[in-house]
Amino acid sequence: MDESITKESPSHLMKAGRKKPPAVEAQKSEAADSSRTFEAVFLEHWTHIYRLLVGLVGDPAEAEDLAVETFMRLYQQPPAGGVRGAAGPNLGGWLHRVATNLGLHSIRSFKRRERYELSAGKDALDAAADVHPAERLLEAEERRLARTVLGQMNERQAQLLVMRYSGMAYKEVAAALGLAPTSIGPLLVRAEREFERRYRGTATAEEEK
Repeated sequence: MDESITKESPSHLMKAGRKKPPAVEAQKSEAADSSRTFEAVFLEHWTHIYRLLVGLVGDPAEAEDLAVETFMRLYQQPPAGGVRGAAGPNLGGWLHRVATNLGLHSIRSFKRRERYELSAGKDALDAAADVHPAERLLEAEERRLARTVLGQMNERQAQLLVMRYSGMAYKEVAAALGLAPTSIGPLLVRAEREFERRYRGTATAEEEK
C-alpha cells in the first residue's frame, strides 16, 4: 500500500482541491435550496398579493411598495418552520395577513391617502373617457369611503372583509387568521353589518359638512 495516501490529512486533501468537508457542501446546498424556495414562493404569490393591495389602498405604486415589504418580511423573518416548512396553504395565508395589515395601516395614514385621492381623481377620469364623468366620480368616492371605513374598523373585522372579497375561500381565510372555518360565516356577517353601519354614518357626516 502506498503510505503517502494513508498519511494524507483532511486539510491536506482540501488544499490539494480533492475534497471539501461535507458540512461546507451541505451549508452551500441548503443556502441554494432556500434561495430557490423563496423565489418559487415569490413567483407563486406576488400577483395575488399585489392585486389585494391595489384594491385595498387604491394606489398601484403604493401597493407595489407594500407588496415588496410583505415579501421582505417573509425573507427576513419567515413564519415558524421557515419558507420551506410553510410552503403550503399556511404560507399563502401568512402573506395575505401581513399584506392586509400593511394595507390597513397605510389607509389609516390620512395624509398619504388624501394626497393620493387628489391626484388620482383626474387620472381616473382621463383613463375612462367612455364612462360618464359623474359616474366615475361616484365610483371613486365610494371607493374612498370604503377605504376610510375599513381604516376605522377593528383589525379582525377589516381583515375578514379584505381577505374574503379578495377572492379567498372561507377555509383559506380561517387558516390565515387562525380561526375555525365554521366561524368565518357568522364573523363575516357581523363584519359586513358593521361596515354598512359605519359606511352610512361616514357618508351622511360628509354630506352634512
